[in-house]
Amino acid sequence: MIDYSPFWETLKKSNESTYTLINKHHISSSTIDKLRKNKPLNTTTLNDLCRILDCDIQEICRYIPSDTDQSL
Repeated sequence: MIDYSPFWETLKKSNESTYTLINKHHISSSTIDKLRKNKPLNTTTLNDLCRILDCDIQEICRYIPSDTDQSL
């Protein structure tokens, strides 16, 4: 499972907010909702968040092994 809890900590430490992400940087409110609910995001969105927040990917998300992960 991909967990976005690091994103919320990174956001708190930054000069940004969900308001500025949506209104200044044009991140959709549905993307913010996906972050809240640990739903899948595409890598372009992750790249944008890293650029906006000037951070590394591990400051946005982390992988947590789960029994409900899809198997190939």
